[in-house]
Amino acid sequence: MSDCSGCGGCCGGGCGGCHGALLLTREEIDLLLYFAQIPFLPVARRSGSEEPVYRGDGEKPAEETARVITALWQKRLIRLDYDLPLLNFDYAAYSDCPVKGSMALTAMGQQVVEQLEIQGIEP
Repeated sequence: MSDCSGCGGCCGGGCGGCHGALLLTREEIDLLLYFAQIPFLPVARRSGSEEPVYRGDGEKPAEETARVITALWQKRLIRLDYDLPLLNFDYAAYSDCPVKGSMALTAMGQQVVEQLEIQGIEP
């Protein structure tokens, strides 16, 4: 039986004893705080790939953005819903991706955002 605290680092079965600590990179914090402003964002997948595609403002390389999204998803801070596309959103920028959906904060992600805001952390 695992005494996992839900930090997202126990996926292999053994908890490293983080005692509820959650380690976030600057990029992960930035995206979480962006979710606080815009609660639902588009996400897509290319055919034959599990890697999330988010085109956003295009400032960061696609591989880095995919890594950040995947890390937040693994930490259970965001949901990736490939079967729930955004209504009235123009997915033209994702025309090369046959799977289109949305992503949003989970309840735990919302709690983390609230803690970041209380601590005064800004993007």
